[in-house]
Amino acid sequence: MISATRGFRVGRISGVEVRLDWSLLIVFWLIVMNLGGGLFPIRHPEWSRSLSWGMAAIAAVLFVLSILAHELSHALVGRANGVAVAGITLFIFGGVAHMRGEPRSPRAELLMTVVGPLTSLAIGLLATAGGAYLATPAVIDAANPFRAFQHVGPFATVLLWLGPINVMIGLFNLIPAYPLDGGRVLRAALWAATKNLAKATRWAAFVGQAFGMFLIILGVSMAVGVAIPWLGRGLISGVWTAFIGWFLYGAAASSTSQVMLSELLEGVLVSRLMKHQPATIDVDLPVASLVDDHFMSTSERAFPVVDGDRLVGIVTLDDVRKVPREAWQTTRVGDAMTAAPHLAVAAPDESAATALGKLTNRDVEQLPVVDSDGRLLGMLRRRDILRWLELQPRRGGTRVRERHA
Repeated sequence: MISATRGFRVGRISGVEVRLDWSLLIVFWLIVMNLGGGLFPIRHPEWSRSLSWGMAAIAAVLFVLSILAHELSHALVGRANGVAVAGITLFIFGGVAHMRGEPRSPRAELLMTVVGPLTSLAIGLLATAGGAYLATPAVIDAANPFRAFQHVGPFATVLLWLGPINVMIGLFNLIPAYPLDGGRVLRAALWAATKNLAKATRWAAFVGQAFGMFLIILGVSMAVGVAIPWLGRGLISGVWTAFIGWFLYGAAASSTSQVMLSELLEGVLVSRLMKHQPATIDVDLPVASLVDDHFMSTSERAFPVVDGDRLVGIVTLDDVRKVPREAWQTTRVGDAMTAAPHLAVAAPDESAATALGKLTNRDVEQLPVVDSDGRLLGMLRRRDILRWLELQPRRGGTRVRERHA
């Protein structure tokens, strides 16, 4: 799973935070190498090397922007339908919009899901139409279609590559295999039919796992030389197909696990699992005392910071590392901490399943538990939730176990 805090932040669009995962560089590199070192020189031998590589880089940037538009459409329509979206992360397999919780209804799920493929299809058709418009004189003047393409200008060439690629992305995402957009549409339909989101997710995820396994089998077959209709054969394309299948299988299996966790945590309140009366740090304590008396004498990596009984922030080891060693004596904890407005918090009467979603989306290990007046009541730690889950029997007698890195 790609967390909401993974990658580096590039900005906000319409209030939605956008992040780029480092794995996106692989896709960018593959596109530039494939176009600049292969397709463009073959179809346009008259182009200079700098022109081929330059247009390949432009094509890669436009491709990334088209993926961003796809995910942004999910986020904006989801937000309009009451689904809080923490942000968007673009990575090697495209992108993901990080939702804080599930859609409220099958209709909301359907609307926020279907808009993504429709956006890709619209971009594809517009880019293809634009490329064809720019290429029309060359196509009319040349009798041979391949030679006609050779005479198409640089920008028309890029558009005629970008258009079909986006159409393929839109169609691929409509395959009813969760967590692809088509799989989410299937989940919305099953949700509407069964009135049960957990059951709908399980069924849709099963289809997603089956499709992922199918792609793995296809990829392995292609890699060993079996020709697959429309896909061909070859080691590189086979490994890539199998890799996509492996990712989809894992993502679908993860969705099933999340549903099981939600069912196990159903009815369990944060107040039951939180750590009561946690050790706290005064906002005016020097960082040197924080290190000597707290971080060095305990195994904790984060402490809530209070002013009286009110939560004002959290201070972590990472916060301390940002303070120069020579300034520890003169720097207050309040000047080094992460302030409360920037924290995810939980309420004591909140579902533990909702709190676990916050921990996952923020990629943090603990949540402060506060009342409506901002007073600190306790700390909910990921390990406490996992310890409780380990004690709960699952279907078939198995138990939830914490995975250690």
